[in-house]
Amino acid sequence: MEDERIANNPLSVNHGISPDEDGETVNQTLYRAIIGSLMYLTASSPDIMFATFLCACYQANPKANHMLAAKKILRYLKGTPILGLWYPRKDGFDLTAYSDSDYGGCKTDYKSTSGGCQFLGSMLVSWQCKKQTAVAQSTCEAEYIGGASCTS
Repeated sequence: MEDERIANNPLSVNHGISPDEDGETVNQTLYRAIIGSLMYLTASSPDIMFATFLCACYQANPKANHMLAAKKILRYLKGTPILGLWYPRKDGFDLTAYSDSDYGGCKTDYKSTSGGCQFLGSMLVSWQCKKQTAVAQSTCEAEYIGGASCTS
């Protein structure tokens, strides 16, 4: 992989990763080792999470197109060594979460929108924004649903 060109993204939009029953079988042990390493890296590189877990679905019977997709993730990582989450040694490991929601923000179905973020020390590790699945009857209920979503 040292002489391979770098990739601009971990997975193309029309990736075409499917079970591919007729494809050429590849070394299952090597494929699982690559996927295991990539899953470990998702803690510091969340940008490869979707592509890695899509490839992980085919560990039982990997084919050549699955190995090509896994290698593309490695080529992407080769070109982006400075991207990712860094956890300084001197920084604390206190987990802090913040959430907020609006009450009936969507004017078509009157559902609330919740958002939240989680910090490990001073580093942002997760965030989300989502329309709530139920219509809240009060601002307190909307905030409660948002808080529960943030902590889960």
